[in-house]
This record gives sequence, structure tokens and C-alpha cells, in this order.
Amino acid sequence: MVSSTTSYGLPALVAALLSLSATAIAAINPKGQTVELNGSNYYIPPKVVATLKADQHIFNKLDGLQPLTVIHSDAVKLTASILDTIASNYEAADDVFNAGFLDNVYVQYNGTSKKPSQNVSTHSAWGPKMLGYAPAYGTKKSKTVTTSAPLPAGPYFLDPSTGSVFEAYLLYSDVMGSFTQGLISAGESKYDVMPANLQGYASLTIGVPSRLYYTKTAKKPLAGVRLGVKDIYDIKGVKTGCGNRAYYETYPEADATGPAIQSLIDAGAIIVGKMKTSQFANGETATADWVDYHSPFNARGDGYQDPSSSSSGPGSGIGAYEWLDLAVGSDTGGSIRNPSQVNGCFGNRPSWNLVSLDKVMPMSPLLDTAGFLTRDVQLWRTASEVLYKEAGLKSYTKYPKSIKTIQYPTTASTPSEELLVGFVDKLSSFLGGAKVSPLDYNALWESTKPSTVAPNTTLSSLLSLTYPILISKQQYPLIAEPLYADYAAANGGRKPFINPVPLSRWGWGLGYPDSQLDTEIQNKNTFTSWWNSTAQVFDDETCADSLILYVGSQANPTYRNAYRSVPGVPVGFSTSRIANFAGVPDMVVPIGEALYNSTVTLQQEYLPVSVNFLAPHGCDLMVFNLVNELVEAGIVKEPSAGSSMYGDGVTYY
Repeated sequence: MVSSTTSYGLPALVAALLSLSATAIAAINPKGQTVELNGSNYYIPPKVVATLKADQHIFNKLDGLQPLTVIHSDAVKLTASILDTIASNYEAADDVFNAGFLDNVYVQYNGTSKKPSQNVSTHSAWGPKMLGYAPAYGTKKSKTVTTSAPLPAGPYFLDPSTGSVFEAYLLYSDVMGSFTQGLISAGESKYDVMPANLQGYASLTIGVPSRLYYTKTAKKPLAGVRLGVKDIYDIKGVKTGCGNRAYYETYPEADATGPAIQSLIDAGAIIVGKMKTSQFANGETATADWVDYHSPFNARGDGYQDPSSSSSGPGSGIGAYEWLDLAVGSDTGGSIRNPSQVNGCFGNRPSWNLVSLDKVMPMSPLLDTAGFLTRDVQLWRTASEVLYKEAGLKSYTKYPKSIKTIQYPTTASTPSEELLVGFVDKLSSFLGGAKVSPLDYNALWESTKPSTVAPNTTLSSLLSLTYPILISKQQYPLIAEPLYADYAAANGGRKPFINPVPLSRWGWGLGYPDSQLDTEIQNKNTFTSWWNSTAQVFDDETCADSLILYVGSQANPTYRNAYRSVPGVPVGFSTSRIANFAGVPDMVVPIGEALYNSTVTLQQEYLPVSVNFLAPHGCDLMVFNLVNELVEAGIVKEPSAGSSMYGDGVTYY
């Protein structure tokens, strides 16, 4: 039974189709294709990056889509040995490149000779079909092959029927669940979802371009850096989800990229995807608190530890994937620092108000900051110089001669304490014998508190409600109220689902009058003024009168397969709140890893040990420079990705 034709009659159906075709023209937009080469999977974007023109007999030998390597050489006489060396260097430097791309080779001569030559049309090692040895683009053309546009060195795909050349993106499976969407540039400053998939259980696919395509310059210091972005930042053409299904459904794709992310793109960074956040950047613990989406996995140790939050995806991805260079997170109450500590990477909560947070989901505008997570200290510093450029931070290379420690071990009874004590000793020696002394900020407050504060006011009593009031009373009208209204309008009056943690925090905040927000802002400002004039102060020569250190992580497991209590409200004051209220930089430095007995693998596994550095407002680059020098001196070792920070465990590529 043919229902449509029988019900309406063929003439009526034809008329309807003709009428439709007259008013609507179907638009088919190619999304590229995926291929396999030498056992690796690649995405080929639809954009043609150049066209090769050749003598007909050259392309007549090629059938169907072909792998292609573009090689740059200044050798006057190209030999097989030179080609071997160049190809080996490409393979060592770039995960996207593999020997399969050498089936066809186009060599672009970039030397000064007017008569370069090659005689390697057949090469026993990999048997390429040489497509020519052409002078650089824009100069005298090869007799056999020319290109319509300059092509950087690296792997490509060639359509010999048209001469069209396409870039190659190597595909990786997001086995740790770090991402919400893989992204690819769609032109006109827009991005689109990566239209490719790999075999993998409930895993997204992320595509990365060849590192060989990019050359870092003064204007493009982040050229080719693979960047993941926490899903609270707007990226043009892509929806922002903030860890909430209803929010993602309700609002359209972003019409512009926020200035913080745009500055990184302008510096050459390549966005490869958006990364998971706990809902509306509130602190959630795996697995119970994560309802709308599943928490990412922490690669360290047994692989079943909490990744912390709210920059859970960035921390998870940087800890797990060597192919991911840098991730942008946000820190309001510890959302970069905590994931950095437990995922074993460098991370910074910067000085407050260094960068515009326009087109970024707010939690508390008085506390929100944008920072990075990475394994590479040079990249950490370079990316920060780009992001905070407009703030005009001064770069200091002389360092304080005083180290103050907060609740820090002085003797070692555990492996993690051995690392912590040993690190401070090495740091003191590196700084020329810097004096190390404990800082009791509660005692300091009691002896120096402002006269405007009541005599019996402790730091704990002054600041007990400050953080939860700021995040609930500021986020609710900025996020919750409009979401409730917009979702109801689009869904017949229904209320959207909200995870237990933000729901409990917002509800708690609604129990206080609006005047409480004014009170807590005043309390925060009181602390800001006191801390920056008393506990740690600016110095003209070293930026800070002292470095303040506290323990970040000590290889203590937090299993994701544990049942937990109903979420509470984050009241109280602790050391990790200092930077939040004082507006100063707080930077995580992984110093090693220590063994613990895993209840999952029933073996000993490693978890990170880290130290946090505090400095006065605007002293961010001083700390970046110091940590870079500590790495150069061998006092701090850069971590690798995987279950162990130093490359002797399981990897997740």
C-alpha cells in the first residue's frame, strides 16, 4: 500500500512537490570525509587549501584520493638520503604524519639556487611518486608541478582528478570523556562540530591538524597549539551548555567568540573541542553529583579517581592526552586549581580582573577568573602573556628571599611529605638561601586586624558566608532566573532539571535577604585590603616581599565509585579561599607523585603531589618565570600524560 500516492493522488502530489520546489531550494553543505591510512583514521575537511597543476602524465598515474607529503628543502641537489632525514624528522615531530603519506611527495624548494634538481623519482624505502621539485611559491615555476597557493610542509590528501589539496586531521577517541564536542574551524571566524566518529564505547571523536602546518612567530606565539575550551566560554557557531541539558537546548549557537578565547585564536591557537564542566561551574564530585552528564575520568593512578571540578574536562584531558597541549578553564573558588592538583598538571588562578569575561558564563563576577591547565611550563607562560597582555603585567626575573608556608609539613612521615619537604629545601637553595618560615594568618589577623572590625571577629566568622553568598546571590539572577523563564516559555511552562549541587546552593542563597550580599562584599573587601597590605605585599624589585606556599595535593585518593551524602553549602574559610577574596594569583605546581594502595586495581598506583604558590596581585609573570627556571634547573619535572606523571604507566591516546 502506497499511502501518500493513494491518499492524495499522483497529480496532487506532483503539484505539491512543484510548489515546494518553487519556494524552497535544498542546500547541501559538504562536511568532509573520513579515511583510514596505515591503520590511522583521518578526517578530511571539505576546504581546498591549494590546487596542484601538473603535466597530465603525472596525475594520470594516480587513481582516487591520494595521500600526499609536502616537503620543504633548500638542498640544491635533492637526494634520497636527504628525503629520508626530512621524513624521519616529520614523523618524530608530528603525530598526524605517518609513512603512508609518502606515497606521493611534492617538494617545494626554498633555497636560493636558480637550478635546483632532484633525481629520486623512485625510492626503495617507501616508493614515492615524486610530483616535482618546485621553487617556492611566487617564484619561477616548476616545469612539472605548480601550486595555486603556498603549502606548509606536512601531510595532506590529494584529489588527482582536480589537483585539489586538503589538510589531514588525525582522529582520536575521547576515551576519558573530557570533551562535550569536538570542533573544527568552519571559516568566517565560526566553528562547527567535528563530523566524524571512531570506534569507542560512548566516546566522542576529536580531530587534530598536523603540527607541521604551523610556525610560531612573534605575532603568532601559539601557532598550532591544540586548545580545549571549558564549556562556559562562547565560541561563534557553537552552543554553550554550561554542563546543563536544558541550557544547551534553550539557547542558540553563540553569535560571537568571547574576547578571552579570541585572543588565543588570534595568537594562532587551534581549538579542537569544548570540554566538560560541572553544572554551571559549581563544585561537584563524581559520580553522584553529576546527573545531566557523566563526570570525566581522571587518568592518574587507577583511573577511577575524581577529576575534581569545575574545570573537570580541562583537567581530565590535560592529564590524559599527549595530543592536547593546553586547556582554558575558569576559577571562582578553586575550579582550575583543584583539577590541576589531582590531574597532575600546571594550573593558574590569575590575579583577578586581568582579562575580559564577556561571553563567559558568570558564577560570581567579583571572583571569576580565566586561566590555563597544561603540562608545558613554557606554553603556560606564553599563553598567559597572550591572554593577559592588555593588563600590562611586568615580567620579573628577580625573586623574593623569603618563603612563607601555610600548614606545611616540616618533617616527613609519608612519601608525599618527603616530596613536599624536599621541594621547599631545594626552592630555598635555588633562591640563594631564602628564609623559610611558617605563616599563621589567623594569628596575624588577630594582631593586625583593621580597627573597623569588631574585636572578637575572627577570619572564620568574618568570611564564613562570603563565598556561598557571592556565588549563589550573584549567579541566580544572572543564570537561573533567565533560564527558568526562557525554558518555561519554550516548553509549556515546564521547569528545567538542575543538578543537586547548584539547586541546593541557589535555594540556600534565596533564604537570605539581598542585603546579605552587600554585607559579604564588604567583608571580602575588608579581607582584600588587609591581606595585600599585611600578609603579602608588593616589592619593586621582586614584585613580592615573599613567596607563600601551601600544599595542593598529597596523593590522597577520592574514588568515583563511592556513595556520598547530600551536597552541602560551601561555608567557611580556608587557605584555598585566600586568592579568591584577595584577588591574587594562586598557581599549582606538580612536584612529584606518591604511591597509594588502590582498592580498584588492588595494586600500588601513583597519584600527584603538588604545591600552590601565592603572590601579590599582578605578580603572575614573576611566578611563571620562577617555575620555568625551576624546570630548567631540574627541581620541577614536567609531567607527561597517562596514569603516571612520568611516563611509566598506562597511556590514553
